[in-house]
Amino acid sequence: MSDIEREVRAVAERAKDAAADLAPLTRAAKDDALLAMADALVRETEAIVAANAEDVARAREGGESAAMIDRLTLTPDRVAAIADAVRAIADLPDPVGEVLRGGVLPNGLELRQIRVPLGVIGIIYEGRPNVTVDAAALCLKSGNAALLRGSSSAYSSNTRIVEVLRAALGKTEVPADAVQLVPGTTRASAQALMRARGLVDVLIPRGGASLIQAVVRDSTVPVIETGEGNCHVYVDAAADLDKALAITVNSKTHRCSTCNTAETLLVHEAVADAFLPRLAASCAELGVTLHGDDRVRAAVPAAVPATEADWTDEYLSLDLAVKVVASLDEAVAHIRAYSTSHTEAIVTDSQSAARRFVARVDSAAVMVNASTRFTDGGEFGFGAEIGISTQKLHARGPMGLPEMTSTKYVVTGDGHIR
Repeated sequence: MSDIEREVRAVAERAKDAAADLAPLTRAAKDDALLAMADALVRETEAIVAANAEDVARAREGGESAAMIDRLTLTPDRVAAIADAVRAIADLPDPVGEVLRGGVLPNGLELRQIRVPLGVIGIIYEGRPNVTVDAAALCLKSGNAALLRGSSSAYSSNTRIVEVLRAALGKTEVPADAVQLVPGTTRASAQALMRARGLVDVLIPRGGASLIQAVVRDSTVPVIETGEGNCHVYVDAAADLDKALAITVNSKTHRCSTCNTAETLLVHEAVADAFLPRLAASCAELGVTLHGDDRVRAAVPAAVPATEADWTDEYLSLDLAVKVVASLDEAVAHIRAYSTSHTEAIVTDSQSAARRFVARVDSAAVMVNASTRFTDGGEFGFGAEIGISTQKLHARGPMGLPEMTSTKYVVTGDGHIR
């Protein structure tokens, strides 16, 4: 076993012990700890911003893009907003202990299924140091210990933030080891976390497709896949074209670097000639590049010829792949072939078309006459989220606090024997 493997297993062992102490704590104890964390972030803003400046300077020297540097950068206002987000998590209901079902069996045994923490959650993420705080707070509120493995680009920021959070926890009932930074900045430390089966209960990767796929491929710890979003909008033959234009533009341009942004537009051939020129005009004004098939380019000559990669890629930029389809069934077939099972939308005034689309599209969220950008824990009314799960086991869609729990059965008898 290498030195880094020993170091990672050591923090995982401490996290496992902390999780056992954290699980039975009351909501009041956890909320007090969250509020202490929020206050500490505000109090230590200057030190956090100073540490972040080191990361930003390295990013600039390394030639990182302006968008990446913006995601990395912390300012006093951003730190205050992060602290406010922690306070908002404290206000959310505590899922732990909720009774999901139960009753008295014919033999007199009382049966209850209740929510319990998952235990130790490892989170591997890229770039944004705000995720360090969000993840720690969500894990704590749901009774879980957090092992945080951020990217090397934010190492100085993450190190200082975790120091601040742990110092705050030291004055509460929550053990400080409930929040830990995984040591190391190399791939070896991330791989050691992925192999800590038995100590880590679940891994959640947050980042781009390559990160998610690497964790899924290499981990022996169970993984909840989140984030990768090759999302589609389908404009049906029975669509209101004004609504279709507004929904398509919003889905693509509201914030194009997010996983719930539309990357592909499918247009029924019956409305293609009327809709595509209007779409092209709006996209030209907003700086969106269309990548179209031959049928699209016949209506919009300025469109870039689409390749196979245009149907598979998550652009995360002002690019939109566009295809004309002959039917709803062809649209569904395309989605099933290329979607990452995140979010798909149909625009239609036909109830039967909407029902057929919803029934046949197998994604975490399906929108009817609404933008893909609504797939979000806050927009769904869940409060904060750890990510958007695109898998089918345990959690699917925006992962709020309930999705960060498992269940156990409590059976109470009176001397019952079988």
